[in-house]
Order: sequence, then structure tokens, then C-alpha cells
Amino acid sequence: MHLNASQITVMLPVRDLTRARDFYERVLALPAGEPRPDGKVVYHCGGTKIALFPRAEGTKAEHTALSFSVDDIRASGEQLESRGVVFSDYDLPGLKTVEHVCVLGSEKAAWFTDPEGNILCLHEDIPSPPA
Repeated sequence: MHLNASQITVMLPVRDLTRARDFYERVLALPAGEPRPDGKVVYHCGGTKIALFPRAEGTKAEHTALSFSVDDIRASGEQLESRGVVFSDYDLPGLKTVEHVCVLGSEKAAWFTDPEGNILCLHEDIPSPPA
């Protein structure tokens, strides 16, 4: 068995599957999800699967559950904001956003939540300077 060759599925709990599907399909513009017999809805996204599954208590995670790699974080953020996404801003030691974006070493990041409380992120790699 070689896990490095396995497809990865991110599992996200949701309280209201209809509301979550609207967000993922309309706001994030993912292709329509595939309903599964066990109640999950699965999305194909960049070689990874995202599975929303009904859970009465929703999520308890206080960390980023899912991060989308983008080429231009500002343009991607503006596009999502135009569809109603509200980005989080932080001013903590070692974590400060400016216009919703934080520089973290070799990447830029911007966070938002889905309607179910899952913390999502956009991130953009910062090119390394030439040697």
C-alpha cells in the first residue's frame, strides 16, 4: 500500500446540507456536488475530493479545515467578496492581516468561514528570490 499515490478526500461536517451546498456551488463556484447514498455530497476540486457530510452538531475545529491554492490571492479574494464571502481580519502577535491578507513566510493567506463554521483559506505561494 502506498498512501502517497492515494486520492485525498477532505471531510467537512455540516449542520445544514442544503445551505452548505448553496455556498460551495454558488458562492465558491465548485461544480455541482455528487450526492452519495450515505448522505454525503462530494465535490471534485483540483485532484482532491471535498465531502460534506451531515452532522447535527456541525464542526468543532478551530483551525483551517481547507485551503485553496490560488495564483493571485487579491483577485481571488475580490471575486469571492463579490459573491458574498466575508474575510476574517487578525491583529495578533505574528499574525496580522492587511486588507484581509497575511504574509506567512513563503505564502500569503486569507481566511473565511463557510455558513457551517468550517474555516476555509485562500493561499498563494510567494516565489523564492533567485539564488
